[in-house]
Amino acid sequence: MTAASDEMGARLRPLLPKTLAEKQMFGGLGFMLNGNMVIGTTAKGALLVRVDPARQAEALGRPGAYEMHMGPRTMTGFVAVDPKALPDAAAIKDWIAYATKYVKTLPAK
Repeated sequence: MTAASDEMGARLRPLLPKTLAEKQMFGGLGFMLNGNMVIGTTAKGALLVRVDPARQAEALGRPGAYEMHMGPRTMTGFVAVDPKALPDAAAIKDWIAYATKYVKTLPAK
């Protein structure tokens, strides 16, 4: 975990439904619903958002969103959001709702 990840985690926690379980992963945090990641933080402090791969281009068109990479590989089904594009709780809640809507369609792990 990094200070940047901790900072984003502190912004996220009060806004998340109690049904999400917290897990450390990839140098950041992941918040899970039925074993599927909904939202999280990156080691660099960005918001990590699970998205429908069929709607990834739409998600990337939202303010502050950019392709998530794991090393040289682009992660399909995830986008990162620059913390500067999240000025308040409403912006973060919007991403939480966006991700949760998709993850609720996935089978439990």
